[in-house]
Amino acid sequence: MRTAHAAVTLFLVGVIWMVQVFRQHELLAVGVDPAAHRTLLTANWLRIIAWTGYGATVGADAGTGHRQRRGVRDVKGAAAMPRRRTTLRARFKGGLVLPLLVLVASACGGAETPASSPETASSPEPAVSEEPGAEASEGSGTEASEEVSGTVLLYTSVTQDTVDAVLAALTEAQPGLSVEVFRAPTGELAARLAAEQRAGGIQADVIWHTDPLSMYAHEEEGLLLEWSPEGAEAVPEEFQTATFWGTRILNLVIVHRADLATPPAAWADLSDPAYADGVALPDPGFAGSAFAALGYFGLSPDFGIDYYEGLRGNGAVQLQSINDVITGVAEGRFQAGMALDKTVQDEIDDGAPITMVWPEPGAISVYSPIAVFDGTADQPAAQAFVEFVLAPPGQEAIASTGWQPVLDEVDSPFPPSGAEQVFPDWRAAFGQQDELLGEYRAIFGG
Repeated sequence: MRTAHAAVTLFLVGVIWMVQVFRQHELLAVGVDPAAHRTLLTANWLRIIAWTGYGATVGADAGTGHRQRRGVRDVKGAAAMPRRRTTLRARFKGGLVLPLLVLVASACGGAETPASSPETASSPEPAVSEEPGAEASEGSGTEASEEVSGTVLLYTSVTQDTVDAVLAALTEAQPGLSVEVFRAPTGELAARLAAEQRAGGIQADVIWHTDPLSMYAHEEEGLLLEWSPEGAEAVPEEFQTATFWGTRILNLVIVHRADLATPPAAWADLSDPAYADGVALPDPGFAGSAFAALGYFGLSPDFGIDYYEGLRGNGAVQLQSINDVITGVAEGRFQAGMALDKTVQDEIDDGAPITMVWPEPGAISVYSPIAVFDGTADQPAAQAFVEFVLAPPGQEAIASTGWQPVLDEVDSPFPPSGAEQVFPDWRAAFGQQDELLGEYRAIFGG
């Protein structure tokens, strides 16, 4: 048996040396030649197989010796199982590790171009791109260094079609940047964030709200990252703070039945007896955009909380959401109500028998802010996403879904030519939120 092992071992060693000396050295002398390179790789595989066979014969010899020694000890019956594990470990080392090491070494040797080749060492070819404009990184918009990769977890209450449009545009501009989305109403987002804080930390990287009210609360809690996005100077000053920036503008307007003989033209008209028991309002405690109306009217010297007392005295009814108001008007249960421009327009486009009015002194405008959470796991990716939303491509995606972008340079269907807009003092409204809601509840209940 040992004679056979010796013969096999001698044969394999001979194959290894013949391949190495007579074939591979000859091929290496050829230089950089594709056919020679392929033959060299084939020869390497022959050498690998031979080394593996050689290792197997050595392992078999080692295993035989171990088995013989283990048999002597097992006859005595002393701690057979531990010794068996030791013997198996020894067989693994002798029979498998050696050929595996040889296999790795041989394969690595075949994968690299030998440094001893004079042609490959002395005349390396430079990497030149034949694509036109490939060298234009100095003046061609986004440079390679500006491309960001990573995954961003976004929490948002923004409409699904708008989120989808922005992410589609992002994929074209930043293919290495992906965004995972958790979308829910503002109240559910607040509950989720509170639960995550109790559990040890917020999981989201970016928050994108419908209105700034909740964002002021996050800022006050110290949850938001203070930084300066590229392009933020183009965002109007009244739509930004040190931690969040407006992305789009929602406009509260009057919606009324299309067959209404004398439609309202101003906010004050909704308390006119002509619309008695025919006006619907969204709940400011449910919808942030509805709180925008409360913040504007409640803090305005021209209206005050008395405005709501006048509406209630004229039989106005509180519903829950903006959509409820539009549905009620479209179905003829109400003559008019407060709603959002884009939402009303979508229903008009779908054939709803309603009409939109931009009332005097102006539509009540709400900016939809975005921010990065302080402590985000991937700050560069989160910041890159926010900067994209604020940049023209992101703003164009927002405008394509019917909302007014925050950048004036981007075309938008809103506001109509000559239409006026008014803006709540959001910081003051946030500071008096409980007081305003308390006064409103005293009038409308709920």
